[in-house]
Amino acid sequence: MSDSDLLTIYRDYLDCLNARQWDQLDRFVADDIVYNGERLGLDGYRSLLVADTAATPDLRFVPGLLLADADVVACRLVFDCTPQREFLGLEPTGNRVTFAEHVFYRFVAGRIVEVWSLIDKDAVRRQLSQE
Repeated sequence: MSDSDLLTIYRDYLDCLNARQWDQLDRFVADDIVYNGERLGLDGYRSLLVADTAATPDLRFVPGLLLADADVVACRLVFDCTPQREFLGLEPTGNRVTFAEHVFYRFVAGRIVEVWSLIDKDAVRRQLSQE
């Protein structure tokens, strides 16, 4: 699969997330997906995404930097949202937050099999605590 094909699949995956089309997630994510070293499986991964978007209904997955090489996609996702419920282990305050997630995805046969994610929780914490 070419790098451009992989990027197209990844952009379609982000569209799926942004449209909250959870029943379509299996088109992009393998049944035995591993997230940050933990085997969540498709249902566990879906639950993670559903919880994040339920806590922050205006959460949108917006790619900043986006690269593909062989079977890996690297992305700096940029978020600008207002948590309504506990999010990333932090209580909402009504403040809008802007933060980044640096994430790498490994693909096999066009589906995500492994995710490594690092979220700037300190930025979220600082912004939530501002008066």
